[in-house]
Amino acid sequence: MSDYGKRRALPLQWRFMRRRSAVRDTLEYWMALVIVQSLAWTPLPVANWLARGYAALLDLALPRLRRVALANLAMALPELSAEEHRRIAGGVFRSIARLLVSFARFPRIDKGNVGCWIRYEGFEHFAEARKRGRGVLFATAHLGNWELSAFAHALMAAPMNVVIRPLDNPKIDALVERRRMLSGNRLIGKKEYARGILKALHDNEAVGILVDQNASLEEGTFVDFFGVPASAGTGFVKLAAHSGAAVIPGFALWMEKERGYVLRFYPPIEVTGEAERDTQALHRVLEAVIREYPDQWLWIHRRWKTRPPGEKMK
Repeated sequence: MSDYGKRRALPLQWRFMRRRSAVRDTLEYWMALVIVQSLAWTPLPVANWLARGYAALLDLALPRLRRVALANLAMALPELSAEEHRRIAGGVFRSIARLLVSFARFPRIDKGNVGCWIRYEGFEHFAEARKRGRGVLFATAHLGNWELSAFAHALMAAPMNVVIRPLDNPKIDALVERRRMLSGNRLIGKKEYARGILKALHDNEAVGILVDQNASLEEGTFVDFFGVPASAGTGFVKLAAHSGAAVIPGFALWMEKERGYVLRFYPPIEVTGEAERDTQALHRVLEAVIREYPDQWLWIHRRWKTRPPGEKMK
């Protein structure tokens, strides 16, 4: 059956559910704009308070997010108590609140004041990698403040390329993209994924990619992640092997004592050319950092959704 025939074969109500409403897109956009503007122009203490309130509303409005987080935590960190799982899940929403505040204030963050928000650790790993002349692949994740890490790096070092997946709402997507590019960064969409990355690496530029997302059976390989098989995409390590680029894990982590972020670059990961082995090595580093800062990772994401054939999600 042709693709057209498959679409026609879908039940009528399914086809309507798959089509986004323009009215819905507009309402969501104005809601997002009000949130962003309220966090951008109020005094910082007020903005922080408002953001925690918005995150709490998200928690209440979408209770499935906390259910997913608690299920993930019970599976990945069974040695911790249920009370500790709830504390970590609550921390996830506080982390989201901090991200919202910084994102809203991107237009007001520049080279003169970016140091008030974030500082480097391990910058020498990036500097040494650039000397090799084959580009740098930043392996990052939904950990800490992934939006601020790329934005601030462009101001403190040099603009970079960020691989993005467009949001479902095109109006909100345009709003987000404009802010992401304010510091000079360039965005690489899914359609130009491989070509855009390879060109940037050929020019000895840096490319940031989120590597902690669930992958389909067709696109991924199973790695040990918190002692549970997780399907992880292999495209990242294949591009690294093909290009010879340095692979540097990097995350913007919140430091409570400093009341600010540290953009921490870890030592480069050796790429062997064996996709499964290299993907496992990448996730071994990611797991170690998440264990150190568990309440800053996005546990509300169904990271272990794809299961090995014949296995059901617990």
